[in-house]
Amino acid sequence: MNYKIPLYKPSISQKEILRVNECLRSTWISSKGRYIDNFEKLFSKYTKIKYSTVVVNGTAALHLALLALDIKSGDEVIVPTFTYVASVNAIKYVNAKPIFIDSDLNDWQLSINEIEKKITKKTKAIICPHIYGQMTNMTKLIKIKKKHKLFLIEDCAEALGSFFKSKHAGKYSDISTFSFYGSKTITTGEGGMLCSDNKSLITKAIKIKLQGISSKKLSYWHDVIGYNYKMTNICAAIGLSQLETIKKILQDKRKIFLYYKKHLENCPLKFQVENHNSINSFWLVGCLTTNKRTRDQLMKYLKMKKIETRPGFYPINTMPMYKNYNNKKFKISKQLSGRIICFPSYPNLTKKDLNFICGTIKKFFKK
Repeated sequence: MNYKIPLYKPSISQKEILRVNECLRSTWISSKGRYIDNFEKLFSKYTKIKYSTVVVNGTAALHLALLALDIKSGDEVIVPTFTYVASVNAIKYVNAKPIFIDSDLNDWQLSINEIEKKITKKTKAIICPHIYGQMTNMTKLIKIKKKHKLFLIEDCAEALGSFFKSKHAGKYSDISTFSFYGSKTITTGEGGMLCSDNKSLITKAIKIKLQGISSKKLSYWHDVIGYNYKMTNICAAIGLSQLETIKKILQDKRKIFLYYKKHLENCPLKFQVENHNSINSFWLVGCLTTNKRTRDQLMKYLKMKKIETRPGFYPINTMPMYKNYNNKKFKISKQLSGRIICFPSYPNLTKKDLNFICGTIKKFFKK
């Protein structure tokens, strides 16, 4: 369907076009070239995470994170069931076992109070996705990590530009991952980043992403099984240009959130909270409706008016390949899945666009 107002579209400027053309003219179009190095350095400078390496997508970054931490068969990894499926699939890529926990109804993040109940002798790590750009209470999460000597992976696919106590998302963990898919805060078309303050983890991940190539011999000697998870110079050129404008993008996205909140204050919608000590990047502006039926009807009505929306994630434990894991009923995750609606959230939304969206939503609730 051709939407009048899509959920998201990237902000592509003349700078991205010029740099891509420069890559084409230079013939540096694959996984070598100056834009890769420049993008990684600027990313580390922005997030203040010491080491960053580009990868083909955010899922590959998660896979590499688990491999770098030596998570393997028999290990358990705690992860919220209310998240994008990649956070869980990566655990199965290394033959480990996902241990699901519920989420918080207020901020939609993993329920910190449930974590210690799920820790066993086999628990090796926690994956913490920052859902829709909001961060959980990282102080409490770090205390649990240290107490039980666990690894922490931050899935920051939706949290570029998000902060907790002045530290950027990804800075709190042993290793963190980012996504640059076309709908993310900045994009490279397809792409991701793996980050850590631990140089040895990034060095190990780089080796694995380069097909396990050895540094001890000449080219084409590989001493471990690796993967082809490299990013192209063209993608990095786009990402570098996008990252240079991140401040403006985040300012625009916050204005969009505040516009929705102000103009829909009389509608029966509850916006995702911005936790104390945190800064939400507002990757997507999301609300809770009173119930699933209302959410589904609102989505259908907006679709009829050619406004694209998105529902909450399905709980992962309800999917066929994970239904035998932790057969507990995750009540909050089920609520979030059925009641969340996300509205168009891209930085280039105009006041006219926002007026049309908010006006349409108000008309629905007046019916």
